[in-house]
Amino acid sequence: MSKKGEGEMTFLEHLEVMRFHLIRSIAAVIILALLAFVFKEIVFDMIILAPKEPNFPTNRGLCRLGEILHLQRICINQNPFTLQTVKMAEQFSMHIIVSLVAGVVVGFPYIFYEFWRFIVPALYDNERKTARGAVFFTSLLFILGVGFGYYIISPLSVNFLGNYKVSESVISAPTLRSYVQTVTSVVLASGIVFQLPILVYFLSRVGLVTPTFLKKYRRHSIILIVTLSAIITPPDVFSQILVALPLMVLYEIGIAISRRIVRQREDDKKERDRKDREEKKKRAAARKAKAEAEHQRAESENDPSEGGEASPEVDPEPDPDGPAGGPEVQSTKKKASSEKDGADLKADVDSAMGEEKPKGPDAPGAAPDNGEDSGEPKGDDPSSGDPDKTS
Repeated sequence: MSKKGEGEMTFLEHLEVMRFHLIRSIAAVIILALLAFVFKEIVFDMIILAPKEPNFPTNRGLCRLGEILHLQRICINQNPFTLQTVKMAEQFSMHIIVSLVAGVVVGFPYIFYEFWRFIVPALYDNERKTARGAVFFTSLLFILGVGFGYYIISPLSVNFLGNYKVSESVISAPTLRSYVQTVTSVVLASGIVFQLPILVYFLSRVGLVTPTFLKKYRRHSIILIVTLSAIITPPDVFSQILVALPLMVLYEIGIAISRRIVRQREDDKKERDRKDREEKKKRAAARKAKAEAEHQRAESENDPSEGGEASPEVDPEPDPDGPAGGPEVQSTKKKASSEKDGADLKADVDSAMGEEKPKGPDAPGAAPDNGEDSGEPKGDDPSSGDPDKTS
């Protein structure tokens, strides 16, 4: 099974995955159906045909309760009827149908498990967390519904429909097909009806059902449940209550589940709003702190008393290895070098003349007192004379 970079799958890849889940589910149903087909005595004599017999647990319990309460009307299925077939292949076809139904009923937990494995990868982490235990609770409710339909509704329905007469001149001779269809439909319908809390749970999660909606139509549901129980039970209040009470309890459980889901959604919304407000406050505080830091930095750069006296700008010295600069820089450097050379030359001349002068003023060839030295350059003219000629 190839997947995209982000873990997404194409439509054909989803179909491929679903095909494998369906194959495994169908294989489980076929294996269980083959086992039911092999052990037909157990399936038919002890399970399918048992609700019409007087020794069925529900029939015995109602008869004992009728004796205690002096209500013989609730003692049901004391006169078992005989079933018949009108077609040659009817028993064989009913054998196959009952085996398949048994395979579906027994294999329902595994079938739903395969279905759930196909759904789970599309859920978010929080959805997986909230839907934890879905396989267990769904299978448990289905088993409870099947048990309720088989032990409570089936014997009441068989007794009512098998002994009902529109006229004494009409003989009732139920067939095997009609009996099997009645029992299996009641059992499967009860198992599906007991999924009401699961259905309400998921509908409440997506927002299609609310506690207000269920409370609004509570009266309608009670009328529907009582009508259904009156149809499938004998004409007494006890049997009607026996069937209607669990269905009403399921409806109330659905309301409680929906209320819890709505409350949880509101709490999650409040928590998200609180986190959003805290996040906004943190972002605002961070922006304020950043603005204050920038303001303090700007003040420290502009105020010399805080950050120290601002050093005067100094032109960068030219690179000694690089070019000398522009014409003005070169002229200044030449002038300074010439003045330095003139000062050095005057110092050398004064030193040489000092060594040649006599110690006394009457010495021959003494220089005049006016300090002028004919033929020699003056000391205040550093630019006159040539060092080589002077020496």
